[in-house]
Amino acid sequence: MARDAAGWKRRNRHPAIATPLADKLAFAARTPILAFMSVNLVLVLNGPNLNLLGSREPEIYGHDTLDSIAAALEDQALALGIEIDLRQSNHEGHLVDWLHEAGARRCLAVILNAGAFTHTSVALHDAIKAITVPVIEVHLSNPHAREAFRHHSFISSVARGTICGFGAGSYALALDAAARLRQ
Repeated sequence: MARDAAGWKRRNRHPAIATPLADKLAFAARTPILAFMSVNLVLVLNGPNLNLLGSREPEIYGHDTLDSIAAALEDQALALGIEIDLRQSNHEGHLVDWLHEAGARRCLAVILNAGAFTHTSVALHDAIKAITVPVIEVHLSNPHAREAFRHHSFISSVARGTICGFGAGSYALALDAAARLRQ
């Protein structure tokens, strides 16, 4: 397992993952297109404050950490015969870049928990519209049962579907949905 800039553990399954964009582009230029395509890869992207899961408002988000969610998803992905790459950033631009990467690599799907960016980010909305990879929006809590400012999502209208309110199980449901996209 490697650690990203925020110290979050994740597996590097492909040399083009977890390197600066220039390195990714150089890798892509010297790699046959079929080797770069990731038709069985699901990117699981997590936005701001999700690195604090388990300690941040557990009465709303539960006691599971992002690492424990990642471990459960790794096991589930293995059983489903797909690969996942889990990432977290508190920076909107990283999420936009990763969505573009998913499109370029022709991933099977993206599972996106954009956190608070769900309610504010036209940039994420536009990045999802710009790619053909299906995006599944995920939330641990049910935003519609919370404060009024959380009721609007800039992601929902461009996502393939939305799963919310099932705690860490929302991710498992989304991964099952992503696996069904192969059929």
